[in-house]
Amino acid sequence: MIAFIALLARNRLALAGGIVLVLVVLLALLTPLLPLADPDVTNTSNRFQPLFSEGAPLGTDHLGRDLLSRLMWGTRLSLAVGFAAAIVAATIGAAVGIIAGYSGGRTDNIIMRGVDMLMAFPYILLALAIVAALGPGLLNALIAVAAVNVPFFARNIRGITVGIANKEFVDAARLAGLSDRQIILSEVLPNVIPVIVIAMSTTIGWMILETAGLSFLGLGSQPPQADLGSMLGEARSALITNPHTSIVPGMMILIIVMSINLLGDGVRDALDPRLKSGALLRPMAATRVDRANQPPAAEGKGLLEVKALETQFHVKDRIYRAVGGVDLHVEKGECLGIIGESGSGKSVTALSIMGLVASPPGMITNGAAYFEGEDLIGMPYRRLRDMRGRTVSYIFQDPLATLHPLYRVGDQLIEAIRAHRRIDKVAGREKAIDLLKAVRIPNAEKRISDYPHEMSGGMRQRVGIAMALANDPDIIIADEPTTALDVTVQAQVLTILDDLRRSRGLAIVFITHDFGVVAQLCDRVAVMYAGRVVEEGTTTTILDAPRHPYTARLMACVPELGGGKRRLEAIPGLPPVVDKLPEGCAFADRCDRVQEGCRKGNITLDRVGGHGVRCLYPVGQDREFAE
Repeated sequence: MIAFIALLARNRLALAGGIVLVLVVLLALLTPLLPLADPDVTNTSNRFQPLFSEGAPLGTDHLGRDLLSRLMWGTRLSLAVGFAAAIVAATIGAAVGIIAGYSGGRTDNIIMRGVDMLMAFPYILLALAIVAALGPGLLNALIAVAAVNVPFFARNIRGITVGIANKEFVDAARLAGLSDRQIILSEVLPNVIPVIVIAMSTTIGWMILETAGLSFLGLGSQPPQADLGSMLGEARSALITNPHTSIVPGMMILIIVMSINLLGDGVRDALDPRLKSGALLRPMAATRVDRANQPPAAEGKGLLEVKALETQFHVKDRIYRAVGGVDLHVEKGECLGIIGESGSGKSVTALSIMGLVASPPGMITNGAAYFEGEDLIGMPYRRLRDMRGRTVSYIFQDPLATLHPLYRVGDQLIEAIRAHRRIDKVAGREKAIDLLKAVRIPNAEKRISDYPHEMSGGMRQRVGIAMALANDPDIIIADEPTTALDVTVQAQVLTILDDLRRSRGLAIVFITHDFGVVAQLCDRVAVMYAGRVVEEGTTTTILDAPRHPYTARLMACVPELGGGKRRLEAIPGLPPVVDKLPEGCAFADRCDRVQEGCRKGNITLDRVGGHGVRCLYPVGQDREFAE
């Protein structure tokens, strides 16, 4: 609960709405204790008194009744009716939705067709029809407002329940012998309650507004009883001559509805598990850059030079140092492999280069990434957007999530081309077909009209590669593009990338977990651990003679065919949490060569020739640690 309130407080609009609503509710609760005039006592000789009159701070209405008193009692009544209607609608709607979604089949079909019939009527007309049938009155208005909102809750809860009812934990409960009622109460309902709360928080304001509308028409509260809607209805005849009689209740309705809606949006965001990081705002177009130090100067003439790159994630009061000072170098036509366990900072490093890390909560705090001498970090957005996809392209891990499900693959390829240069429809289609042929998609003239779901995983990945090639980039960053593919398709995709690299002179930064992929495709390798490069060198050097204990243990985990029987090693323990990195070597707690000096100071990446290793006691250095 404390975490929820803290997360909600990060949204300033939601916090402001919550504070205003709490104040309004407190005033409504304290109304019977306040020294207010009787809201129903008339005094026609004192009618239409202006604001700030003696004894009537908000003036009087057409019957001389005190507006402040009627406003307080009317607000109390409107809030009570609105919250009661929301609870009734949520309870009935959730019950209907859970029963329909859990039962499925004919029961679901019958219930939801009835809900559809109710939703076919405009809700205000349906409410008017219900009140007309039941007769005017505040209780009948409450029933009408609740009834017209039941379908909204039923449809939302039914959709969530359908997904939950097919989960494995529900099947396990059935196998354990629980009845349907027990499963609904113990397994389904707890997972649905957050959705119910979110739906209520975003609809209470509308229910108060609907109730006020019925009272405004004379179908809600009846004289002399006051609620905000009836106060507006009684004051409409004096709107021109005495506007304050309408402004007073109108402003209160505005304040209540706006505060509830702002708070409801905040509650929705705070309960959304995807936003638990505190990123309640839409991510920025480019990663935020806040470099405390001047970025290091570009060195050498490489196509891409990454210097001392640091990227952090600021979540609440914790700072996760996902990338802790990475140096990389890529030449034209070269393939650099970045390898390491999950959470080692490989993908964040690649995303940081092109400013694709989500901000908030991500932030680049140091370093530079020079592309042909031009720093990509902190580059003006217009220039960065022009380079994305044109000079530096990105192949993402999951093409099904990257490709738009509602657009044909050909249209998406043409869009990628048009984002950087003008091209007519015919020429764009021809270019798209050529791209599909380049990545060896058979029958490209017909497959160009396919939707992503009509293609296999390997074909979708080839479309992703084709999209990356659409504008003839100089460098491609491939983020584990073969992880979800079977071995045969993986080999085909790697062959395509290697052929394209050699024929077009592309540079590739290839992120992977697989040393087999590194051996097949990469010229050089950078091994990452806990956000830093721990070993770097040519592929042959590292595969033949790894120096860092982490690299050696990673390679020992890979099975070999035809090499005889050997024990498959496993690295003990887990990688460190990057918000609490230990001093010295981050791998020390998992290393079998650790010494006292490994846990002190900053261990640098020492280079001998083209081979760099971040270790005080590298593999093969002396007899004491010889394997």
